Amino acid sequence: MSVAASYFDVDGTLVRTNLVHPTVYYLLNQATPLRSLARLGGAILRAPKLGLAELRDRRTFNEELFRLYEGMTEDRLTLLADEAFDTVMKPAVYPGARDLVASCKARGHEVVILSGALDFLAERLRRHLGADTVIANRLELRGGYATGRLLPPVVAGPTKALLLREHARAGGHGLDDCHAFSDSYSDVPMLSVVGHATVVNPGGQLERLARAHHWPVLHLDRTP
Repeated sequence: MSVAASYFDVDGTLVRTNLVHPTVYYLLNQATPLRSLARLGGAILRAPKLGLAELRDRRTFNEELFRLYEGMTEDRLTLLADEAFDTVMKPAVYPGARDLVASCKARGHEVVILSGALDFLAERLRRHLGADTVIANRLELRGGYATGRLLPPVVAGPTKALLLREHARAGGHGLDDCHAFSDSYSDVPMLSVVGHATVVNPGGQLERLARAHHWPVLHLDRTP
């Protein structure tokens, strides 16, 4: 008998924030106010491109958003990680998120954070929630500086389903026994490859799909 795993999306599922919020925190907390202002101005100029990328697909949006990290030092990224998590992500964790993770662990599941967030922030969320494993996006670093590119594979959309399959296979988890949780319609491929899909805080389109497939619906954004 295989051991089950539970795979959790993050933004909108476990926390109220999205990828933009910690990015803005980084932009506003550069080494000097002038550098922060310059980075924020650059982000404002790129806003229309980011908006178009969001309309295209989740992967393109992720790639465009994380270009804003270009030129940041590895030391700065690490130094601000705890502050960014404590200031932006931790207060935004939904009531009931830790209990949901704990309930999966109580059933003997490996709990996996499967997110488009950057790995060093997702790792801090993993520790806070008591999850076991992180699969998240990683910035490319050269000579101690971020290039603004993501290392493949980019964790977004259908690729999340592929990564889930690979992780389950490597860990001996039968997909029919596994669970997946997400709030996003872009994660339908991820939800569809497991035997037990649950939609969390869904929008109307995803909630209608969940009803059609008889997937459970949780509203951590309303009540624990």
